[in-house]
Amino acid sequence: MTEPAPPQGETAPVSLSPAPTLMARRFRGFLPVVVDVECGGFQASTDALLEIAAVIVEMDESGTLRRGPTHSYHVQPFEGARIDPAALAVTGIDPWHPLRPALPERDALQRIFREVRLAVRANGCKRAILVGHNAAFDLAFLNAAVTRTEMKRNPFHPFSSFDTATLAGAALGQTVLAKAATVMGLEWDSSSAHSAGYDAERTADLFIGICNRLQGSFEQAESRARELGWLDTPPAEPASEDPNMESG
Repeated sequence: MTEPAPPQGETAPVSLSPAPTLMARRFRGFLPVVVDVECGGFQASTDALLEIAAVIVEMDESGTLRRGPTHSYHVQPFEGARIDPAALAVTGIDPWHPLRPALPERDALQRIFREVRLAVRANGCKRAILVGHNAAFDLAFLNAAVTRTEMKRNPFHPFSSFDTATLAGAALGQTVLAKAATVMGLEWDSSSAHSAGYDAERTADLFIGICNRLQGSFEQAESRARELGWLDTPPAEPASEDPNMESG
């Protein structure tokens, strides 16, 4: 049954968004997604993107974070890409191996973005925010690939990020991923490092561990925000989904 239209000259009442989920409350409407890239150098605009992995961060009913699914792909170097042999010596990637199951950049991004958009919606968030170890590097390569492939629906915030090198330096006194993971009590396999999937999962575990240790601090801050009335004020206009979150 449909509701009758409002009388002429009146507007329909605003339909407010439902109460934010725990995840949306925890990160101000953003869904953390851990991203790691392996590349042919350090210059995002000219050097090849060779691997990309994204790990969805999940939350249980108590507000505890946990690692969700990993989506990882080998990527074909774009036409004219620069590849530094020194970078390949570190990663161990052979971009031209006949058995390497690499996808064109656009296909790899589409597959990851599809999963990220689904997770953003499922968690009641408005956008994803990239989590990375030295996140500026990963975000620069992601944004360069988005520009190069003319992707129109990027679910990630274009410049904000959570950097686990900074978080680990403050919380653990370590900024190197391997050392931070080790002092956090996580396993570290040096032979698997510099694989996008492995590094993204260890970065996710590091981010999750630090955030879970800070849960009490967040709860105190949220209580203070509620006292200030910040969490009880209805939105001034209907909440609208970011246009970059449209399916396609």
